Amino acid sequence: MKMTKNPNSLHSFHIPVMGLAYTIDSPIRVAHYGISSVISIADDELIEKMNAFYHQKFNLPYQEISQKVSDYRAKRITSYLNLVDKIVKEKFENFKNELVESKEAVENYIAMLPNKSEIKKGLQSFIDEGFHWKENIKNYVEKHLSAGAIDVNIMTKLDKDNFDNNEQLPVIFNDAHAALRGFANSTVNSSLVLSAGMNPRLYSYFENFDVFFPDENNHLKKKITLKVSDFRSAMIQGNFLAKKGLWVSEYRIESGLNCGGHAFATEGLLLGPIMEEFKQKKEQLVQSAHELMVKALEQKGKLVPEQPLDLKITVQGGVGTSEEHAFLLDYYKADSVGWGTPFLLVPEATSVDQATRKLLINAKEEDLYLSHISPLGVPFNTLRGTTNEIIKQKRIQESRAGSSCPKKFLALNKDAQGNGICTANIKMEN
Repeated sequence: MKMTKNPNSLHSFHIPVMGLAYTIDSPIRVAHYGISSVISIADDELIEKMNAFYHQKFNLPYQEISQKVSDYRAKRITSYLNLVDKIVKEKFENFKNELVESKEAVENYIAMLPNKSEIKKGLQSFIDEGFHWKENIKNYVEKHLSAGAIDVNIMTKLDKDNFDNNEQLPVIFNDAHAALRGFANSTVNSSLVLSAGMNPRLYSYFENFDVFFPDENNHLKKKITLKVSDFRSAMIQGNFLAKKGLWVSEYRIESGLNCGGHAFATEGLLLGPIMEEFKQKKEQLVQSAHELMVKALEQKGKLVPEQPLDLKITVQGGVGTSEEHAFLLDYYKADSVGWGTPFLLVPEATSVDQATRKLLINAKEEDLYLSHISPLGVPFNTLRGTTNEIIKQKRIQESRAGSSCPKKFLALNKDAQGNGICTANIKMEN
């Protein structure tokens, strides 16, 4: 198995999922440049609104998927992902044509690529040669360029039960299960990024979809990426999935100090020692999962790869400088480094309203604080003066602290009648 990084990869960074909305359309914005990003598929109402918006923007016929439609959550996710896939492919083809026709476009793209990229050097050589470059660059672009991945994220614990006419629906209609099905049925060939810990019931549901198993060319149409905090977690979860014949294509290590604003409960365990363990034991991780996967695939009568499939180790969270980025790539052999917060300042990459973007730009260290408001019980770093904070303070002043939990995504507890209730729910008295 080839264990070194690919020098022909377009970028050495990716844009992680940020919130429910900030990266909801990031692939449409940046994938044609070869930049991979991650969409949250937690909020199907938001996804349906985005589906309508982009169908209109690109003059495509739109068919609403209302809550009256059977399995509407999964179908909404499939429809939106199919649309994103279509738009990204079209924008990528247009971008390649632009590179062939415009020397300025090539020069601008070269400036975007990392200095160590062989593709950057290849493109620069066409500019330097100066003759017949259009004929040659077309073949080069077709051979070496690829669009960034349209990855999606599921928080495994956001898997509440759902009901129809007060009758509980089967488990496959739970939130996370439906989201998985929506991704599996889409045309997108990318990774499903699982975060927030292990959900054995959800992990077992992967077995229902052939797209997660290798084909005759040892290719996976859809891949599994696990967000993990340490090597032990990676080994446990990876082997659990391998016993079902499923391969984890990427372990995405998150800083124990800060990632996505969350202040994780590792009590200061630094990223360096965690990355070192992955660096030293990657082969152990690969071989263990491969042996278990082979046995499982043989028992299922499915195609069995002779060699382990590709496995990437990536990292994100708390990275602040290009030097740190390079260190993670060069010393710890990370395949990619996730940059989140800086892209909130980039309107070409994320969906952030102007007021919030301005708030972020002007923020000082004293404007940041650790909040314990999350109903998941995970403290997170946040910024003073946000709209949500203003709404929160208004509720407190009106003696109505908490949330009505209108979308019920976190309605993971049960009330006396067995109905789902959110930890942050307002307790109304008759």
